[in-house]
Amino acid sequence: MDLLIEKMLGDFERGHLTRRQLAACLAALVTGAQAAPKQSGLRAVSLNHVTVRVPDVQRTSQFYQDFFGMPLKQHSATTHILGVGKSFFGIEQKGDSPALDHYDFGIAGFSADDVIAKLKERNLKPEPGGNKESFKFRDPDGFLVQVNAADYTGHVGS
Repeated sequence: MDLLIEKMLGDFERGHLTRRQLAACLAALVTGAQAAPKQSGLRAVSLNHVTVRVPDVQRTSQFYQDFFGMPLKQHSATTHILGVGKSFFGIEQKGDSPALDHYDFGIAGFSADDVIAKLKERNLKPEPGGNKESFKFRDPDGFLVQVNAADYTGHVGS
């Protein structure tokens, strides 16, 4: 839109548009922008991370570090976070067999209150333990989904 306005002003300054024509064009531009449909809903802009559960966090973490060159970004005794570009791969020591724990979407303009309102509209609710920065919920198929701002970097518990 800025380029269009600059072009109109340039045309006006060069005498290709009268003041009345410029005013009419700007009014039409503003009216069109106001009438444009607003994007509703949430917009996922990244797959922020995937977290898996494994019986031996050290063994699994070492494999991914060695095989894929993923650097260890954060860790505790039971959780490792490995870097994958702007995303990360979480590994948690839980249970006797490997499984998907959850996946996380980075949301444009994240607002916990907005997401919770959208969940309620669909008879879904946040899982216990979340906060205004990030929280999880179960999708209609039972998958655990985490949501937060697109720049969320994760954090390990104690």
